[in-house]
Amino acid sequence: MEVCGIYQKLVDFAGAGATVPLTGFGNLLAKGAIKKVETDGLIGAFTGGTAAAAGGISAAIFFGYIASLVSKPKMKKQ
Repeated sequence: MEVCGIYQKLVDFAGAGATVPLTGFGNLLAKGAIKKVETDGLIGAFTGGTAAAAGGISAAIFFGYIASLVSKPKMKKQ
C-alpha cells in the first residue's frame, strides 16, 4: 500500500530524477515505514523508515567524515 500512489507514477515517468536525495530519501522512509507497519504493527512506523534507509544514512555519515578529513577548512573574512 502506497500513500496515494502518486510518487511511484512520478518515479516511473521521471526515472532517476525523482529518486534524487531529498525526495528519494523521503519516499524510501515512507515505503520502509509502511512495509514494517504491515508486518510489525505500530512499532514498525518508528523502526521501518530508519531500517530501510540505514545504508544511505551510514554512507552519508562515512563520506561526510572522509570529506572533513581531506578538506582544509577556511575562515570567512569579515
